[in-house]
Amino acid sequence: MALSDSVTTCLSPPVHYVICKLGFEKTDTYDINNILSENGEVCWQAVTEHVCYLKSDQSVDYIESIRSLGPVCESVNLHFKSLTKEQFVIQYALWFRWTNCSELFLEVFDVLQYTQTTEVALGLMKLTSCLERALGDVYLLIGKDCPFLLRDLLASEQLAVVFGQAVMNVLRVFIGSPYGLNLRNVLWHGFASPQEIPAKYCAMLLFLTAGLGQLLQTYLLQTKCIVVHRPYVIFVSLKELDVFPGNYLDHEVLSIAEELVKLSSFVLKTMLPFWMAALKAFKQSRYADCVILLLPQLEVGFRLLFTTTNKCPNRLLTAEPSALYTTFDEMLAKYLDNEEVNQLPAVLEEPTMASEFLWDFLNHQEGPRIRDRLSHGEINLEAFPREVANQIVAFAITLLCRFSDEDVFAFKEHMVIKPLMNYASCYRSRFHPISRLKKQVLECMKSIHLWPELPTVPEEHVETTKGLEGNAEASTLILMISEIISQLQQYMPQNFYSSDDPINSVLTERLLIALCDTYICTLYSPRPVLEIVVVLRKISTQCHQVSEQVIASTELRYKQWMNKTLRSRQRHNYLRMLNSINFLSPVLRLILVLITLELVNVHLVCKKNPFDYQQYLKFLKSVLQYTENLVTYTSPEKNKWDETMELTNKALIKIREICDRKLMLMQLAT
Repeated sequence: MALSDSVTTCLSPPVHYVICKLGFEKTDTYDINNILSENGEVCWQAVTEHVCYLKSDQSVDYIESIRSLGPVCESVNLHFKSLTKEQFVIQYALWFRWTNCSELFLEVFDVLQYTQTTEVALGLMKLTSCLERALGDVYLLIGKDCPFLLRDLLASEQLAVVFGQAVMNVLRVFIGSPYGLNLRNVLWHGFASPQEIPAKYCAMLLFLTAGLGQLLQTYLLQTKCIVVHRPYVIFVSLKELDVFPGNYLDHEVLSIAEELVKLSSFVLKTMLPFWMAALKAFKQSRYADCVILLLPQLEVGFRLLFTTTNKCPNRLLTAEPSALYTTFDEMLAKYLDNEEVNQLPAVLEEPTMASEFLWDFLNHQEGPRIRDRLSHGEINLEAFPREVANQIVAFAITLLCRFSDEDVFAFKEHMVIKPLMNYASCYRSRFHPISRLKKQVLECMKSIHLWPELPTVPEEHVETTKGLEGNAEASTLILMISEIISQLQQYMPQNFYSSDDPINSVLTERLLIALCDTYICTLYSPRPVLEIVVVLRKISTQCHQVSEQVIASTELRYKQWMNKTLRSRQRHNYLRMLNSINFLSPVLRLILVLITLELVNVHLVCKKNPFDYQQYLKFLKSVLQYTENLVTYTSPEKNKWDETMELTNKALIKIREICDRKLMLMQLAT
């Protein structure tokens, strides 16, 4: 029997007891009128009385509190079931407005009427994420930097000031504390199956959210404050997320996916309802629901592989409060916490692809960070883009195929599934710092390539301007650039060098594209590489800013020249600028080529032969200093073009030194 068939729960015995049994031990019937006044307000004092405290230090006794609150939760659940939708809206809708997503909480009420376990779990996940976001907005009434973790937010003095410490302790019994029910985490990290989440806890959190709205209104009336809701995160550059073409996920593919879910060893059978609900949500264009359901299941599947290959089956279960969950961060790491090598990548057919995809979509700071943003309520669920859901669903389908028995070979070779597998195998990181550097370099080169198209005065004006004739300094610059190119020629792709015109044959966008197409494994990049990449990105950013400043200044000065609004000194400075940028262009292009060569070869060197990269960083930082000074000198406020030429001459001498070092690195790399 496959392990995915034999696992009946991912909750450890103590956690399973707390969530599934503890709150049911008291069978007393609790009168809803004890905690709900005639005018529909939550009687918080009656609720907080059920929170118990340890005699030793007066901290919350979570076990006794859950046991005591069990009947209260059941009473609230039955109360909601007794209401029509219209009655619920009249009595409670007003008190959800503070969350900035009232409709979601009204939808949770609908779900509770039918007690479909999968929908209850989904509703609870959405409720907790939106509640966290709303509480963060309230926190900012008093505090400055909102805590990232829910447990820190609920334990903050700021929320205690607004709602009262006793009220916050009630919330912590349900969410935010690993010692309590911890409903948010066990769901968002995929530990709880649908049938393991009692609907009454979802009902209670819905009730408490309305009560918080009532308390907040009182606070706002007293303080004359206004809650400002932070704007939602919007996914930009959706094309960058386009790994799997969206039109592949048609009815036929989704039908095959439903069959694969039932057969794949990647899916725990207890979690199968979540998978089916996710695919159903995608078909119904409920893209946020689809991804919310699917992300925890991807984590479960990888946790199953991780614990099996690393021979630590106990890590499949929820950890106790004294230990950490086995989450994506650990599963994607190179080493285990005992410093042994993580064996998970070795069992993946495409270890780089799977890991790089997950790092891109979930972890990298410049990526979409889908799970973080969904689970912390940072995304407008109603406007969640299909493009993002396409990628997660398609990626999930490839995993279902990879971890299926041979008897489903026909599925893997199906004419609509095979292209997805091919797309997956070709995936390369897009949001790792190395990938972002490549993108920066190409964008900067595109900007510099606009220079020749800029409007300019007749050439004879530039050549005959006093002080610019026979510019020996410029000739020296060109000579040094040519020498550097000649040094680097042997390390560049073929057919990119012409002795007749080394500058314009080598320092091109075509060369940069070829260099950037060189595959660099971003998984487990050594620390020296990452530190060097940080500096290289700063250099690229400064070069791009110089280019944008040159473009803006050239267009403005030309317009002023044609309108004859420049004073004599400004005209002379403008002509000096035109002369200077003729030589600045190849310098900046040379730096971009060097950046890309450094990226490729430093990565190889660090993996093969550790070297004194701190000394090497000094060279790069000297180039960074040059580009930073260049930004200052070429700014509209400074316009110091003579100084720019002097600075460039010194910088090229330093770059030539770097190229000497580069030759050493090349030798190490080869």
